[in-house]
Amino acid sequence: MTPKPGHKENNNDAKKVKLDRNLNNPSRVVHVRNIPNEAMETDIINLGIPFGRITNVLLLKGKNQAFLEMADETAASKMVNYYNNSGVPVIRGRTVYVQFSNHKELKTDSTHPGSISTQAALQAAQALTNKIETQGGPNTVLRVIVDNQVYPITLDVLYQIFSRVGKVLKIITFTKNNTFQALIQYPDVITAQAAKLSLDGQNIYNSCCTLRIDYSKLTNLNVKYNNDKSRDFTNPTLPTGDQGLDSLGIGGAMGMMGSPFTGLPSLGSPLTAAYSAAGGFPLGAFALSHATSATLGLGGVRLPSQQSFGGCVLLVSNLNEEMVTPDALFTLFGVYGDVVRVKILFNKKDNALVQMSEPHQAQLALTNLDKIKVYGKEIRVNLSKHQVVQMPREGQQDAGLTKDFTNSQLHRFKKPGSKNYQNIFPPSATLHLSNIPASVTEEEIKDAFQNTGGKVIAFKFFQKDRKMALIQMGSVEESVNALIKMHNYQLTDSSHLRVSFSKSTI
Repeated sequence: MTPKPGHKENNNDAKKVKLDRNLNNPSRVVHVRNIPNEAMETDIINLGIPFGRITNVLLLKGKNQAFLEMADETAASKMVNYYNNSGVPVIRGRTVYVQFSNHKELKTDSTHPGSISTQAALQAAQALTNKIETQGGPNTVLRVIVDNQVYPITLDVLYQIFSRVGKVLKIITFTKNNTFQALIQYPDVITAQAAKLSLDGQNIYNSCCTLRIDYSKLTNLNVKYNNDKSRDFTNPTLPTGDQGLDSLGIGGAMGMMGSPFTGLPSLGSPLTAAYSAAGGFPLGAFALSHATSATLGLGGVRLPSQQSFGGCVLLVSNLNEEMVTPDALFTLFGVYGDVVRVKILFNKKDNALVQMSEPHQAQLALTNLDKIKVYGKEIRVNLSKHQVVQMPREGQQDAGLTKDFTNSQLHRFKKPGSKNYQNIFPPSATLHLSNIPASVTEEEIKDAFQNTGGKVIAFKFFQKDRKMALIQMGSVEESVNALIKMHNYQLTDSSHLRVSFSKSTI
């Protein structure tokens, strides 16, 4: 199509489409603005699928805009009203803006090179819409099953993943037929439907922990306790169901507590899995950027170009070189995974390489430890280009700065399904202590922690289990230093203290 002279959209993008202008709102064509450069047709379609059948899509990459044509004005009105009043439309981490278009319909040029990917995306959307229509209408409550569960999955991991789609009201987790499952409630049907379409069939970790999502028959979840099995995010005052914790006054705090997994990218397209059933279109580069993205990486689809889930080695910089040792880094980073090797750089001793046993453990450590203060200096944690930490060659000068911890007895996550996975929290002023012998008194423990250079603000044994306690230091920095010094501290001839960060306060 050749635009008329003087047409205000007389540019290359205008050649892609024939638009019939209609200034009267509403229209069945929706205009999406502020889309990121890397957006694909599937990202645009994903915004519209929960509201009805989609008949066409046009992506104007040069203008960071797109048009989505719905089957009727009712569906388009639902979409525009929802995103302007309730939901926040997000594509690949960027907030976009949704409004009615001045165009009444959208006619793409069938000879345009992008049409194959457009047709593939539309057929995949059609397949998903048909599936919705044949399986019954959605509900605000989703039933989630985690298949091929190689790593433990917690309520907090699920919360971070599902809250990227919209506000999560309640979660209940349970194990049935030896499979980890959950019920997750959203405030409205649209958000629940978007979550199902976005996440069904995705992997939480590389090639494992696959989400299988259906609509639950329940319309509302009745949550009695806020703990690691269930949580009502609308009611932070619920008890934990643990008398010891509730007597400390921390039951309610769990209801609204944050998760260690922060700063994650937004979810990707739900359409990849539908391509194979969509008619066998050649996908080319269009599919490559999506077909390899079905790994949620602790809460957000990670594209292969992002190194965030690639390696096990971390580069730690801005260390206090007078104080930091390989053992100190082993203990601190060991809170988030099993540390295999540590190398403090011989010619630059404020830098170190830390090798974790799994990529997701490296990601956990990076997320939680970057920019925290250790021995008075704010450390920086980044993924390293190195795949392994090399031990020094024979005769090579090292001064004990490289250490192998492969066979350490202090690894927290060696056992598959270890409960330690459920107790991973960001550095906090309060520490959780365990393995305390009955003969050791509160004063002895407090004195030992005072000797780490910090101030003990409060201490409390667990009522149900005196082998455990909470101790609160004067600051997060003091708590970090205390954990490094006191984890594996010998209390008696046969007992060594176990220390981790707590989500609670005393």
